[in-house]
Amino acid sequence: MAVIYRMDSVSKSYSTGETNIKVLEKLSLEIISGDTIAITGKSGSGKSTLLHILGLLDAPDSGRLFYKEKEISTNIRNIETFRNKHIGFVFQFHYLMADFTTIENVAMPAAISGHPWKKAKVMAKSILEKMDMSSRLNHFPNQLSGGEQQRVAIARALINKPDIIIADEPTGNLDKGHSDDIIALFKNLNEEFQQTLILATHDVEIACSMKNHYVLENGTLLHIRNGI
Repeated sequence: MAVIYRMDSVSKSYSTGETNIKVLEKLSLEIISGDTIAITGKSGSGKSTLLHILGLLDAPDSGRLFYKEKEISTNIRNIETFRNKHIGFVFQFHYLMADFTTIENVAMPAAISGHPWKKAKVMAKSILEKMDMSSRLNHFPNQLSGGEQQRVAIARALINKPDIIIADEPTGNLDKGHSDDIIALFKNLNEEFQQTLILATHDVEIACSMKNHYVLENGTLLHIRNGI
């Protein structure tokens, strides 16, 4: 399989008063198309920072990123369009729009990418049906369970068929049953559509179910295991 994404010697630090805290230090990583990657580490180790840089939501202090061997950064023209097309985000907090129904929440990225609203809703309906959410299309977020809300967030991330899904603690607020359902859903989608999954988690069991597992510690990535 081809390398879809590459991170070359990326560093990131933050200043708090007179103290400079190094979060990432000269990290390099090759991501294979269709891979599933788990990143674990202690709270505050920099997992979210790493995902934000990979997702072009934040810029590194130094280092370079390459998508299909073309260098990319937060400074490239139309970066929002690039993210909307190629990268899907799922966060611990679903960030659904309270005044929009399930189908409207999911349709929004497709509409932003240029699809007519009617077409975007057709696309949203199709993906929600695959996720067993057809009975909840016209429900508002406050009418959904936590697991259902996260399914909507995943559907929203997938609607534009991005090459890469970045998930930051997607099961952090769910019980064991709903957590297992969400991870099974990710795996099924990965197998069906060969989308690359990069997931940060505190759950070692989840990490061990991914094809590759890395631990982020002291600003560096340690590769724990390869292939399942």
